[in-house]
Amino acid sequence: KKGKAGTGGARSRKAGLTFPVGRTQRLLRQNRYASRIGKAAPVYLAAVLEYLVAELLELAGNASRDNAKKRINPRFLTLAIRNDEELNKLLAGVTIASGGVLPNIQQILLKKKGKGGKGSSQEL
Repeated sequence: KKGKAGTGGARSRKAGLTFPVGRTQRLLRQNRYASRIGKAAPVYLAAVLEYLVAELLELAGNASRDNAKKRINPRFLTLAIRNDEELNKLLAGVTIASGGVLPNIQQILLKKKGKGGKGSSQEL
């Protein structure tokens, strides 16, 4: 046989990660982000990416549960990102397709309930 059989994911397993360290290293090399890449760089990057994905999926899962849905759709991803201060800062320039916007009605546009009878909404 050519190649090593059954050794796939060895570095991910050693690091205790789900994200692929080997693929991360290959993509770092192929895309030429730097001329030299250390041994620990892809492990660290895979760990950071795994943490971000886990955080985002947890928040989006909570948003879907709040809306009594079982699936996470783009709307729940948007709600999760925009309601979390740090993720919102990280992904400020990102637009998610079919994600919508946060529900927000400015106070000045809301009808004032105050003194006066009929037609108090339009005063001249």
